[in-house]
Amino acid sequence: MSPVNSPVRRPRTPRTSLPALLPALGIAVLLTVTGCSSGQQAAAKTGSGGSGGSGSSSAEAGGTPSDSGGSSGSSGSGGMGEDAATEPAKVEIPSVGISSELMKLGLNDDGTVEVPPAEKGMTAGWYTGNPAPGQKGAAVIIGHNDTRFGKAVFHDLKKITKGAEITVTGKDGAPVRFTVTNTESVSKNTFPTDKVYKATDTPTLRVITCDGGFDAEGHPVNNLIVYAKLAA
Repeated sequence: MSPVNSPVRRPRTPRTSLPALLPALGIAVLLTVTGCSSGQQAAAKTGSGGSGGSGSSSAEAGGTPSDSGGSSGSSGSGGMGEDAATEPAKVEIPSVGISSELMKLGLNDDGTVEVPPAEKGMTAGWYTGNPAPGQKGAAVIIGHNDTRFGKAVFHDLKKITKGAEITVTGKDGAPVRFTVTNTESVSKNTFPTDKVYKATDTPTLRVITCDGGFDAEGHPVNNLIVYAKLAA
């Protein structure tokens, strides 16, 4: 992600951190994913969810990741509960060969969203400022596309298609299944914050990573966003 004053890039230190901003709504929002792999920048605290995680600092665009990480969660086909047992622990997207444990991601002191550390590029994270997958609202999962160590967990996310299944399993072992409804690659300069983080009337899921070409500094210029709804 980008720095608070530059929604499209992450801070210079961690290439994989995602900056956040959303002053208009009074909430922090993941605007874009920097660091070339985990694609979100400021997570919006809309509705339910916590705000502390154990990931790394905000991400910056570019083929490398940031530095730090955490871990996490759980769910049931009808929707996760609201206690600790409902925290998501694992995400699986069989159609593109993705399977990863989930770490918790919160906000940095500067209001930017945490992203998984570069050294944990094969691990995705759940943004605790939004609902858990399966709860009413938009759950957000962020992961790297690539890091300085090579391909990362969401390297093949770009291959996902409408109708694909995404399963998030909670700490209690209960799975919550989602169906992909749409995907879009957007410029980090025009990241659809409201569309991604704002509360929804039903359980939804957004999976974000970096995408597109690179700018002069070697940072990815786009974010890939996958939208999904609770499977029937």
